[in-house]
Amino acid sequence: MVSVVLAGGGTAGHTSPLIATAEQLCALDPDVRLQCVGTPKGLEKRVIPRAGLPLALIPAVPLPRKLNTDLLRLPARLTGAVNQARRIVKDAHADVVVGFGGYVSMPVYFAAFLSRVPVVIHEQNALPGIANKVASRFAAAVLTSFPGTPLPDARQVGLPVRKAIAQLAEQGRDTRRSEARERFGLREDQPVLLVSGGSSGARSLNQATMAARDELLAQGIQVLHVIGARDFDDDQPVTDGATGAGYHPLGYVDDMDLAYAAADLMLGRSGAGTVVETAVVGLPAILVPLPYGNGEQARNATPLVDAGAAVLVPDDELDAARLLAETIPLLTSPERLAAMSAAEQRVMPAGAAQRVASVVLEEARR
Repeated sequence: MVSVVLAGGGTAGHTSPLIATAEQLCALDPDVRLQCVGTPKGLEKRVIPRAGLPLALIPAVPLPRKLNTDLLRLPARLTGAVNQARRIVKDAHADVVVGFGGYVSMPVYFAAFLSRVPVVIHEQNALPGIANKVASRFAAAVLTSFPGTPLPDARQVGLPVRKAIAQLAEQGRDTRRSEARERFGLREDQPVLLVSGGSSGARSLNQATMAARDELLAQGIQVLHVIGARDFDDDQPVTDGATGAGYHPLGYVDDMDLAYAAADLMLGRSGAGTVVETAVVGLPAILVPLPYGNGEQARNATPLVDAGAAVLVPDDELDAARLLAETIPLLTSPERLAAMSAAEQRVMPAGAAQRVASVVLEEARR
């Protein structure tokens, strides 16, 4: 029996490919034994158990970027987390560890190295995070979502997406549109703009959408707005009296496959998960990279933008006027939306979860 430890957490960008890979591991080897590792502070505490996967928790160990007291405490914190991770790896009798980044991954990578267990890493973004940079030096396999990710001996395999997203890509969004729109209370006869900043929301997207809301509704465009739990405050739906178009706010959506099926266009960040999921299901997108970090979100969007499959808007340029200028012409041009959808699916073919799972099982059995 093969035993696999999977590490990743913090945001949906790390947890979604972990869950997708776990699903494919079970499909390829029904006898596989899985153990996931996360931290108490991340999204994984909720979504991994909900996916039916066992989850062990270790302390988050952020890596400070400045010289301060947190940096001085880092060795002790990291040592403690690595020791806890080693116990998890040992108790699981792990044949392989697979990591998807986030604060939890570094201690688990070190635990695997010290326990002489092979490591497979998957980097979601076009520019790698520090945990995956470090682990790539001793990993048995280095897998990436995008071409040209600067990691040694990297193989581009794509980004694993959850079974529901893969099924939607196979079936086609049109086949589930009626079901999805009924689920969110949306009309069949009007275009839908989906706005989502990811699991934590995105303030600039939320502010621009609220400022443009009345004009969008007046143009007969429905808005499904996933505000994020942090900023959601029991906002109420709004309906335009003349067009009947509705504004439908939500704090969080677990079934993003249905949100994608309901929509004609998405406004979102360009985290790896959003870029790949919208691409594989063929949902045209306006991407607004997070203006912080090392620029990985802008790099994530590049393959789709270059192919004419998505539009990129810098965060500091997004306001109500720009949002309206980008969305209305697209949502009133079904031909252009169809062309963008086809281009997306050429750039990002489905099947990454199976490719990652196959590599993991190959390393486990080696």
